[in-house]
Amino acid sequence: MNVQRRFFLLTCLLIPGICQAMTTAAEQSQLYLPKLQNKQVALVVNQTSMVGNTHLADYLLENGIKVSRVLAPEHGFRGQSGAGEHIADGRDDKTGLPILSIYGKTRKPTPEMLEGIDTLVFDIQDVGARFYTYISSLHYVMEAAAEQGVAVMVLDRPNPNGRFVDGPVLQRSFQSFVGMHPIPVLHGMTVGELARMIKGEGWINQAGKLGLTVIPVSDYNKSQSYPLPVAPSPNLPNATAVRLYPSLCFFEATTVSVGRGTDWPFQVIGHDRVPLGTFEFTPQSRPQSAPQPKLQGKTLMGQDLRFAHIEGLDLTLFMETYQRFAQRGETFFSSPDFMDKLSGTDELRKAIEAGKSAEEIRASWQPALNEFKRLRQPYLLYPGS
Repeated sequence: MNVQRRFFLLTCLLIPGICQAMTTAAEQSQLYLPKLQNKQVALVVNQTSMVGNTHLADYLLENGIKVSRVLAPEHGFRGQSGAGEHIADGRDDKTGLPILSIYGKTRKPTPEMLEGIDTLVFDIQDVGARFYTYISSLHYVMEAAAEQGVAVMVLDRPNPNGRFVDGPVLQRSFQSFVGMHPIPVLHGMTVGELARMIKGEGWINQAGKLGLTVIPVSDYNKSQSYPLPVAPSPNLPNATAVRLYPSLCFFEATTVSVGRGTDWPFQVIGHDRVPLGTFEFTPQSRPQSAPQPKLQGKTLMGQDLRFAHIEGLDLTLFMETYQRFAQRGETFFSSPDFMDKLSGTDELRKAIEAGKSAEEIRASWQPALNEFKRLRQPYLLYPGS
């Protein structure tokens, strides 16, 4: 049993009621194994696709399901690749299954990738932020399946940030792989709910032709905490990073480090020329998580946020840091275009540059947020957000 799984089980034991009633879709095999019998199956999975201590690919093969291939998203089939690193085609050492990349030159599965496939099974742990790219892969997988007459089955998992619905709603002119849908930064939906909305709202080509099945999490309420049993990606190694990620990801478009290349990715911030605090750290190259981290090899002064009371989408730290850079005449937004893609609009960046308050910015989001909440209502499967 790996360390993360042991930590998950220990957390469940120490905090009564936090996990005991909840069962992920993958662990309810009686609901999906019969639907996959005598089908040719392709998987969109990664290291989080676990049935207890067994990977879903191994579990399906052990149960006689005809798994033909794996389509690998960002970070790869076994989660061995860093953020943004292209995934290569290959073959899984353990199962011998061919692995076809959908995070490289190809992001939308080609007809050849789906040839002979009856059902695509999507089972990946998401973290509930629009710019986390697994839901972008979901979009392209659903669209390709609809065009090729292949059914899609989503094995749902909880959203660890599921109780929050916040941030600007994406404007279509800012659509990119870090923002495919007109949803807020924190959408408060699971992957299964999003899949239902993508189909229902016609956000993919030939949406009406897609045969979609969502296997839900049982006894799940989004107000519950959910400690992830497996890290969803190399730079979100624990629950603290997952909690801070929605608020810290905007720093990726700036000159500020969020701790990539350290033991605390998305848990610290720092800079070499503009002191942001008294916490000292030095990013170094780490092949699996940060091959070339920002400000590599430089001593940075910043803040250790591991015990900070930041949750949901908190703009305070980001706006305070912008002001500190502005006062010193230093460049903050190193990539304004990327900031706008992450935000799904240029209005957030321009409002910060114009000196608007967090309250004014939040107020500007509310009409679109209210409309989004109304629009998503028919697709929700669980209470709590």
